Amino acid sequence: MDDTSYLKFVLALIFVISILGLLSMLLKKYGGFGPSMVASHKRRLKIIEILPLEYRKRLVLIECDGEEHLILSGQNHDLLIKSETITSPSTADIRKSA
Repeated sequence: MDDTSYLKFVLALIFVISILGLLSMLLKKYGGFGPSMVASHKRRLKIIEILPLEYRKRLVLIECDGEEHLILSGQNHDLLIKSETITSPSTADIRKSA
């Protein structure tokens, strides 16, 4: 192969990588596909906090429709530990600021 073939190869490689990078940036900016297309104000489920306990066990605090649920998630099972209604929106704001 001569020098022009190598040059064409390198330029084509740079072009393809730049197109992939541009596509990646556009998907990040505009949300891509799937669940991320739902507007954030319309989402009903939020993961508030995750606390790893052991190798495959973790505590997960989620919020859904004005209620918080504490779930122990394991390898073969999940267990609802506590569920309570959020009395005021300021509770969630205080937790975020802490």
